[in-house]
Amino acid sequence: MSLAKTQALLAIMARLRDPITGCAWDVKQDFASLIPYTIEEAYEVADAIDRNDLDDLREELGDLLLQVVFHSRIAEEQGLFDFEQVAASISDKLIRRHPHVFAGVTFNSDEARKQAWELAKAEERKAKPRVADAPDSVLNGVAINLPALVQCEKVQDRAAEHGFDWPDVAPVFDKVLEELDEIKEAYASGDQAHIEEEVGDLLLVAVNLARHLKVNPERALKLSTQKFSKRFQYIEQQIKASQRELKACQLVELDLLWHEAKQVFKKSP
Repeated sequence: MSLAKTQALLAIMARLRDPITGCAWDVKQDFASLIPYTIEEAYEVADAIDRNDLDDLREELGDLLLQVVFHSRIAEEQGLFDFEQVAASISDKLIRRHPHVFAGVTFNSDEARKQAWELAKAEERKAKPRVADAPDSVLNGVAINLPALVQCEKVQDRAAEHGFDWPDVAPVFDKVLEELDEIKEAYASGDQAHIEEEVGDLLLVAVNLARHLKVNPERALKLSTQKFSKRFQYIEQQIKASQRELKACQLVELDLLWHEAKQVFKKSP
């Protein structure tokens, strides 16, 4: 397999970053300034997959790879590491985490394989230098910049690995209802800070419920948002066809159209 295109990409990035003959925008970028672009490209990869647009997926993966190359080039200029070391790092990690493929280890079940995977990750976290003044916690390493639902799920998964979790889903249902009652009490008090706190608690428990039901909360919310958007756009189309504005309609009529939209899209493939 030829790596000529990979080497060409690295050379292109080096030229773009040249302080004299390169691109002024590329030259002034640093790790922090690239964060939003890196995150955006990851989401665009996910979007292409959700749409099953494989041509777009190839292009978006290239855009995401560019971010890896960009960060690696900046690091190389600062004498920190280069692209080859990034590739070596992930290669070593993959081999270390797959002893059943590369070291002749046999796992008798998927659960045993998963436990070994999590143990390897835990050992890797222990080997990393601790941030000054950071508590010694099994939650270390969960990125704080993750989307809130993803971060919440990872924190709960990490706690569950160490025995802090309900044994089954039944008490989680009860906890959801309990948190809902607490929101009602907070609302009655008129204390906005308390209301915010209790709403956060409800969302946290909802993520826990999703975990116990083997549902990815981020994906579930995204699909529900897409469903909401589709139905709302149906309402917009119906109102527009009657040459009126949404704001001029009564909620009763909009609610009827909402239920109509549910039936329309229920029947659609």
